[in-house]
Amino acid sequence: IRQFPPGDKSLPPLNKTRWWIPTATKTLALINAANNAANPPLLDYTEFYNSALDHMDLMQDYFSWQTPQRPGQFAYCQYPFILSIVAKRIILTKDSEQQMILTARRSLVAKVARHQAPQIDIFFLNITVRRAHLVCDSLNEIASKQKDLKKKLKVSFVGEPGLDMGGLTKEWFLLLIRQIFHPDYGMFVYHPHSRCYWFSTDQEGNLREYNLIGVLMGLAVYNSIILDLHFPSICYRKLLSPPVVPSVDTSGVGVVRSPTIDDLAEILPDVARGLKELLAYEGNVEEDMCLNFQVSLEEYGEVKTYMLKPCGDTLPVTNGNRHEYVNLYLDWVLNTAIYEQFRAFYLGFHSVCASNALIMLRPEEVEMLVCGSPTLDLNELRKVTEYDGYKPEQPLISDFWEVLISLDEDLKKKFLLFTTGSDRVPVGGMSEMTFKVTRTNLDPANLPEAHTCFNQLVLPQYESKEALKEKLIIAISNAEGFGLE
Repeated sequence: IRQFPPGDKSLPPLNKTRWWIPTATKTLALINAANNAANPPLLDYTEFYNSALDHMDLMQDYFSWQTPQRPGQFAYCQYPFILSIVAKRIILTKDSEQQMILTARRSLVAKVARHQAPQIDIFFLNITVRRAHLVCDSLNEIASKQKDLKKKLKVSFVGEPGLDMGGLTKEWFLLLIRQIFHPDYGMFVYHPHSRCYWFSTDQEGNLREYNLIGVLMGLAVYNSIILDLHFPSICYRKLLSPPVVPSVDTSGVGVVRSPTIDDLAEILPDVARGLKELLAYEGNVEEDMCLNFQVSLEEYGEVKTYMLKPCGDTLPVTNGNRHEYVNLYLDWVLNTAIYEQFRAFYLGFHSVCASNALIMLRPEEVEMLVCGSPTLDLNELRKVTEYDGYKPEQPLISDFWEVLISLDEDLKKKFLLFTTGSDRVPVGGMSEMTFKVTRTNLDPANLPEAHTCFNQLVLPQYESKEALKEKLIIAISNAEGFGLE
């Protein structure tokens, strides 16, 4: 009520009620802590969100939290559990923009100090790549421009026209992620039962590439780009372990203490089920299961065996030591086996995203910022769509939405990719997007066009619903490269 007071004088004087909100928030903090201590929590963490705070001056609160003017000064950012993911996204975006401005200003001052004429390029992180050598060029560009990572990102493809107003950046992310996660590249293993990727145990020699993936994720969050990644939730817990990179010793980063069978189930559900059965088995474990302190994993068609402890191949698992075996197994798969790979990934991510705003996030919220919302509701998009040359009630527009909503999920994602440069939904859902349908006088034989920089669809005046559907499906099914920009 104090944040959005009524017009009348029904409230007591402010000097007598200053304690209301801080006290209520601190009480909620105790309840939140008790809820988190329960296993499983009694309430979902989103139940503590106060969406009314989305509309306050969040950056003023953020700055008050970072640099309090007096001891004990209250700020909502001290209690991030109460801030919604929308509020945190606003804070992270504004904080990123300010860091971009500060970094660009430093580059400008350095140029002037050396009596050099500043050029517009110094204000951006300029990435220039060849499509045929996408990963190699991207790796070299990022490695050579570490000091520019916190500038606004701009991408160009060699030999192609086009000024990057956001569309080329989205396409660069999309193509790079696709290529790096391809099985032939060997950095990540796809597990079909869980439909997620996990780090390969046999790729310690590719640490620069893992660092690149971390930088990519950081750049995506920093530049408000949604990525199509399929990591288990423990990956985001590891990214926040700890949320601030230690200034001296980084040897323990990215390690989750005491991982659980449920964590493993997100990656290897069959193995997790087997471990649960082992712990619950009432017979003679040593004689009936014939297990030793070693683990065998299959990657790319090859089975490899690793020791969980010295001489593990000669140490049998018994009823007495099976809990130790399970704990060592979990730690090996989720921490030890991928330690160097994940450490490089962690440091790459934090080289871009390190800020006080990151401390406020839960692992689930980091995942939401990276991957976007899982809900693809085109009716919500229809409500926020603007029109240029058309009116919402025109038959062609009604046909357009009927066709679009009738498409299968895969084609809907392709439509989103075609018009926005990403097949992911931003935080907050479709209602948070901007989208415009523009009329054109082009021949109806032409395909629809899109300007991904502006989330704009250019729609010819088709004579029938069938023609509209045919042309739209052709366009969205062939939407790669600047030719359709």
